[in-house]
Amino acid sequence: MTIRNLALISTAALLMACSNAAEVADSASETVKRTAAEAVTSVAGEVEMRGADISELPAGTYKSEQGHAYVAFQYLHQGFSRPIIRWGTTDATIVFDAENPENSKLSVTLPTKDIDTGVEAWDKHIKSADFFDVEKYPEITFVATDIDQIKDGYGKLTGDLTIKGVTKPFTLTGTINKVGKNFRSGVDMFGVSATGTLNRSDFGVDTYAPMAEEISIIVEVEFQKAE
Repeated sequence: MTIRNLALISTAALLMACSNAAEVADSASETVKRTAAEAVTSVAGEVEMRGADISELPAGTYKSEQGHAYVAFQYLHQGFSRPIIRWGTTDATIVFDAENPENSKLSVTLPTKDIDTGVEAWDKHIKSADFFDVEKYPEITFVATDIDQIKDGYGKLTGDLTIKGVTKPFTLTGTINKVGKNFRSGVDMFGVSATGTLNRSDFGVDTYAPMAEEISIIVEVEFQKAE
């Protein structure tokens, strides 16, 4: 066999190997695409949301644990940013009926003087009569009127929200993250995440409206059984 023939054979073998590699790559690419499509289809399909099973939670009165209670709100500031403002104090109480969870009671009090923007000048302004008017309206309150869906660990929580003396229905979508015991004290507890939206001018907080009109509410609270 001549060197020329050997070179031709080697070149043909190399071309065949490249062709096979391309086919393998194309096949792998199609597999990835198919897997991704299946994943998208699965994600895009109807998803059943589930929370923790509250059937394990003993009946009784539960209070928000101040070290792990975060109630905040967020708004769009002139299109430039989305500040987050929180309350330094959250006083929430749940009287839990283990046999009939839908009959449980929830009340929340947020002292307006404890609003914390993280900016001293803004703290003073937001607490003034332009916004929350803390001297005249020292508290924001929420009292649940329908918590039936939450008994399944995920769902809507509806109640009466009062801001600046104005009371309107307000709905949160919430999840019970976990039911268990505090790892140090052994006290029964559970944790909740919830979100909702409202229009601030509906409650008389309307300075500069309609800018920053829609407010997003963010709730992350751990409850512990009271002594």
